[in-house]
Amino acid sequence: MTEDPRLDPEMRAFNAMMDKAAQRLPPIRLALPFDEPRALTEALNLPLSEGGPVMAESADHWLSVRGRRIQCRLHRPSNASPLPVLVYLHGGGWVWNSIDTHDRLMREYAAASGCAVIGPDYALSPEAVFPQALEECAGVLRWVAEHGADWGLDPGRIVLGGDSAGANLAAGVALLLRDSGNPVPLRGLLLNYGVFDSRLDTPSYREFAEGYGLTRERMEFYWRSYAPRAADRLNPLAAPLRADLSGLPPCLLQIAELDVLASENHAMAARLRAAGVAVEAEVFPGTVHGFLRAVGHVGVARRAVAQAGEWLKRAWS
Repeated sequence: MTEDPRLDPEMRAFNAMMDKAAQRLPPIRLALPFDEPRALTEALNLPLSEGGPVMAESADHWLSVRGRRIQCRLHRPSNASPLPVLVYLHGGGWVWNSIDTHDRLMREYAAASGCAVIGPDYALSPEAVFPQALEECAGVLRWVAEHGADWGLDPGRIVLGGDSAGANLAAGVALLLRDSGNPVPLRGLLLNYGVFDSRLDTPSYREFAEGYGLTRERMEFYWRSYAPRAADRLNPLAAPLRADLSGLPPCLLQIAELDVLASENHAMAARLRAAGVAVEAEVFPGTVHGFLRAVGHVGVARRAVAQAGEWLKRAWS
């Protein structure tokens, strides 16, 4: 990875640690079949979920959504009931990662805000293409709104969030349900360095195309995997920056400075404000895409989680 002097020192050390760990594994191929590449990616990322806050309860549940049983991980930081809830959608380019790779991050949010966190293991691409994951996540969210009390949750206090492709899905789900005729009343959207458009020619794509972890080439691959039909990449539910954003709930955008997606995150914040949406946005200097997975190693990531925890508390008050 690049030795850009802007890199936060702890971020640089974390990148070096991950590069060293990756060198001990076979190369991860961006090609079918995906069983082996996904197993390698999980092996690389699972150690990052070790440690962190201990929950009063952590349990897996299965929901039937659109003909598929979806595993949902529920973390409760306390036995209080009903708890407000964050439905959190993991990142990974719609192709990799899981509720296991993001387990610690979900527990960190639960501890920082006092809320329950639910993580759905939505279907991955390219086996499942747009809009399957979007519709599955919408189905889980609607179930929480209608039946969350069965799990000791407060259906009137729901925030939807995610990182990277998960933030893309969160924004898309919010738009889908807003226009459904039976919307789910959300208290907020937590959008961490999200994929918000299918354009690959922004200033940040040019500046950070290579050497910063997430590359332009990888994003091309992810978009082709998630939305193989070119027309679908222009759909506002796949590329929320192209949508009418009015009527969305308050948003917190956390932006990595050295990220191919930085430009579209700044544009998303501006478009949301122009649509009358309450927005808080912060750039975290010296960070690269995916920095929140380094919460056990990088102070800036811990600061971002703490900020999100305070924002979540305000969203539910």
